[in-house]
Amino acid sequence: HQLDELNPKASAYDHIAALMPDATEAQKRARVAAIGFGADKADTAAGNLSGGEKARLLFAMSSFVGPHLLILDETTNHLDVDSREALIHGLNEYDGAVILISHDRHLIEATADRLWIVRDGTVVPYDGDLDSYKAELLAAAREQKRGANGATSSSASNGAKTRADERRAAASARAELAPLKKRIEASEREIEKLTEALQKLDLTLADPALYEREPERAQILLKDRGAIAKALGEAEMVWLEMSEDYEQARLTQAGAISA
Repeated sequence: HQLDELNPKASAYDHIAALMPDATEAQKRARVAAIGFGADKADTAAGNLSGGEKARLLFAMSSFVGPHLLILDETTNHLDVDSREALIHGLNEYDGAVILISHDRHLIEATADRLWIVRDGTVVPYDGDLDSYKAELLAAAREQKRGANGATSSSASNGAKTRADERRAAASARAELAPLKKRIEASEREIEKLTEALQKLDLTLADPALYEREPERAQILLKDRGAIAKALGEAEMVWLEMSEDYEQARLTQAGAISA
């Protein structure tokens, strides 16, 4: 929605020049060029800029006076690959503090030095990294599934598994591992496919002219994006559950063999 703050008839030069009333023409042009708008783009109306270019202009305007704190919420939405990498470099060179809310794992890993967990109505610091957080989610899912499955057999609850029980468990685990791994790999391919589809839709929807030129198509694409985003979330949950099953089967097999 921040894109609406730009004057569609004013150019990148006009927006930046308004922030530099006492500067010379050369200084204004130099500042505009420094944020990536050369002679071929500096005087282009904002309404004709791409979504990534508009976002770049807004970033430049919001950071123009050197604020001590930036709050960025899903800031890579509608940015192309080059703009995302430029953002990463910019954040790493920024002297102030940045609060970053994002689902973009690459962005987080490349810029964040402190993680916070927002969960159950609380916000708490997190000492681990994204890999350890993922492991915790798997462990939590595992515990939840164990609880849902009810009590274990009497022999297991008494800690008195026989060697035959262990062998059967190991054989069962070995039988489960191969097909589980194949299903996990298929799930990962599906997630990758959905992610790519979502990115392509975002690039299309980032074109401001689309909503004026083809409003009906834009509405259809927005609905498609919602459906794909939902499918992606569901696919990730399936992958999480299967990964937990695979890890549990692997641990069972390892325990049976060691016994």
